[in-house]
Amino acid sequence: MSYIVALSGGIASGKSTIANLFAQLGTPIIDADVIARKVVATGSFALTQIVKHFSLEILLENGELDRSQLREIIFNNDHERLWLNNLLHPIIAQETQKQIAKQTAPYIIWVVPLLIENNLHQLADRVLIIDTPEALQLERLIDRDKISESLAKRMIDSQVSLSDRLAFADDIIVNDGNLVSLKMQIDDLHEKYLHNSKIKNSYE
Repeated sequence: MSYIVALSGGIASGKSTIANLFAQLGTPIIDADVIARKVVATGSFALTQIVKHFSLEILLENGELDRSQLREIIFNNDHERLWLNNLLHPIIAQETQKQIAKQTAPYIIWVVPLLIENNLHQLADRVLIIDTPEALQLERLIDRDKISESLAKRMIDSQVSLSDRLAFADDIIVNDGNLVSLKMQIDDLHEKYLHNSKIKNSYE
């Protein structure tokens, strides 16, 4: 079985950028956000439950989930966010484990935004946490999602703090916007994880 490296960080900390750099080295990527989009596709069980809960107004004209509207709701209402998490996380976890079980590469990167919040770190062999300055996070989030600063701050504040997240880290990758530095860190981690994989497999 592949050595599992769980990659996590705050929203807009650069998880996709870092995952893509690992992918360029031939590492399989299993992304919880990609799976989350898949499980709420048109006709899915999860989308049916979301519509029952929020009404048809949560859909776009083409029948797909209106993510912008849902985001506004859940980041302004803790109860609704908890309801959605309780619905989606077991479904996402089941699909994730199915994808992980198929892997044969020495190691995989498992991208999990809510790794610490949902106590999923125990399912990984190694935890890699992204350290990004909050000011840069805020700037990226506003620019990426075209949202107000107040909503962006609420989204960041809804997650565990960076210090709490770093307490679970086996490895830390600094993403301060310097791509050259980021690539160097990933090259070093790639070699480390290949080595760790050999050690793990020698005991199995």
